[in-house]
Amino acid sequence: MAELVGNVLVGQSGGPTSVINASVAGIISEALNHECIEEVYGALNGVLGILHEDLIDLAAESQQQIRALRHTPGAALGTCRYKLKKQADFERVLEVFKTHNIRYFFYIGGNDSQDTADKISKLAQQQGYELRVIGVPKTIDNDLPATDHCPGYASAIKYIASSVRELSCDSEAMGQGDLVSIVEVMGRSAGWLAAGAALAKRRDHPNDPPHLILLPEVPFNQEKVVEEIKRVLKREKFCQIVVAEGLVDSDGNYVAADAKTDAFGHAQLGGAGDALADILGQSLPGVKIRVAKPGLLQRCAAHAGSKTDAEEAYLAGQAAVEAAIAGHTDKMVTLVRGDGENYTCETGLTPLADVANSVKKLPREWISEEGTSMNAQFLRYAQPLIQGEIPIPHDAGLPVFARLEKHRADKKLGAFES
Repeated sequence: MAELVGNVLVGQSGGPTSVINASVAGIISEALNHECIEEVYGALNGVLGILHEDLIDLAAESQQQIRALRHTPGAALGTCRYKLKKQADFERVLEVFKTHNIRYFFYIGGNDSQDTADKISKLAQQQGYELRVIGVPKTIDNDLPATDHCPGYASAIKYIASSVRELSCDSEAMGQGDLVSIVEVMGRSAGWLAAGAALAKRRDHPNDPPHLILLPEVPFNQEKVVEEIKRVLKREKFCQIVVAEGLVDSDGNYVAADAKTDAFGHAQLGGAGDALADILGQSLPGVKIRVAKPGLLQRCAAHAGSKTDAEEAYLAGQAAVEAAIAGHTDKMVTLVRGDGENYTCETGLTPLADVANSVKKLPREWISEEGTSMNAQFLRYAQPLIQGEIPIPHDAGLPVFARLEKHRADKKLGAFES
């Protein structure tokens, strides 16, 4: 297929991760290798930046800062949770693309972001505007279908598992068979993050913490959980529990959820740890119960990030550009695990429509029969993903991250009216 001459636009969407900027670096570095690409722009704050024509010239950034993106957490371009709802919104996006000769659009994000990218591409096709759209996966939740795993997930579970080990040392010192320590982690509809805490267990030490992992895939059974806690406290100085924020009861209702929803209609979660502590406090008199909430630290803890994760995020960005130059569109880059004994990973492509608004659950066969721990199949899946440490430069004892200059592209259209 003939090369399409024009400009690149890359945007980031949804919750950041500790490696999302590595994908931006991969896109920029690869885009600069192709003569058919004239300019490389970044959209500030995702689709919101496109609507307001807030574009920056990424090719004008220093190579030092582009390289630094590979170890910088957060979203260097800014992100958003804005949903394009009206036809006028989509029309405005395409108008911005046409005005700035955007022929390649790369959107880094999760389920909803891939749906947005797919709809933008479909409108361009309806209007006969040549545009190639490739999604780049991003989510610590690891719940995108079609890809073996998602960039950002490995670093998050490496941080979670490390934190569980550290907290367990503290609990070991404080407990006397009368302490329950609860760690609440993210995970709206799937328990991939909570499951990752199982990596904290040492090999051949099945009684290591976490002692219980409570997942959205397994309805919460109070009586059963209380009995398991009692068994652990008879054996250990403390009981370590990891609970996903999306824990549900037998009726499928969240154990803890706010009445508010986000722009995409998702319930605002948080508080599962406190809710569980209240429940257990009534059933376990005399037992001290403590709750720890890593919160946003799970997705931005670059100091505990996975080198494998960062390298694959960069690879996904490169692969997106290569796919678009080759003529592909309406696809999302996937990570494909090799079949060999030693871990390898390549990239593939899947239709955006197959990813949009879909959720990949933890396989039930990876969860123990009692539903409160992970088995060897999950550990074989997750262990290779957390290998290696991200090299981060330090100054005066603290990490140094990228700071983009953000040279603004000239605005050529009138102000956006929402």
